[in-house]
Amino acid sequence: MPLPVTRSGNPILNQKALTGQARPAALGERMTLQGTINKSFLMLVVLLVSALYPWSQYLSTGDAASVGTSILVGALGGFVVALIISFKPTTSPFLAIPYAALEGLAMGGFSAMLERRYPGIAIQAVGLTFAVLGVLLVAYSTRLIRVTQQFRTIVIGATGAIALLYLVSMVLGLFHVSVPFLNSGSPLGIIVSLVICGVAAMNIVLDFDLVETGVAQGAPRFMEWYCAFGLMVTLVWLYLEILRLLSNLRRQ
Repeated sequence: MPLPVTRSGNPILNQKALTGQARPAALGERMTLQGTINKSFLMLVVLLVSALYPWSQYLSTGDAASVGTSILVGALGGFVVALIISFKPTTSPFLAIPYAALEGLAMGGFSAMLERRYPGIAIQAVGLTFAVLGVLLVAYSTRLIRVTQQFRTIVIGATGAIALLYLVSMVLGLFHVSVPFLNSGSPLGIIVSLVICGVAAMNIVLDFDLVETGVAQGAPRFMEWYCAFGLMVTLVWLYLEILRLLSNLRRQ
């Protein structure tokens, strides 16, 4: 579920965090695009390696209890770490890797449970996530997609609406009332899942734009970790939404 929305659409990457930092004195202390890419890749590797433990545990035993702790620790721990980094970006060089490891625990366990129910769904979700990332990167690099103020406003508004929908769903769930179209193989459920996946994908475009802005404005070096962390948050959200979409399709 998305966290509260900021100007970038991504609750982690925001213009204030990039521009509000004091400018470094030396050129070599500034954020670079290659540095952000390297740190994003490292976080992705850590996440995937961390996901292997609960994945292997569940698929070998078939016991949901074997991954319950991993999912709980990963989800809650990742949420707490995300909040700390979002409010204090200077902690990102120290907490970005632990965040990736925690998210890996949660995603590995959750993906394994869905994999046992719907064989092949995890690799399909991973493939689609990377495919979307690659297509958007090419489209943004070639300026087929341009981030205008109108584009930004629409994506941020849609992200906020989705966050509100999830919040309402969680509150209703406390009273054992479900929102059927969020986890449904009905035409409405499929359409809602597609829309949410589309909004998550567009947030990646805003992330690209904000990273480019940070590099152009000479943001401090630690912002490489901060931006890599923010991109990871969006990718995790996109992956989970693609998993939801595929599971809804399998329910038909």
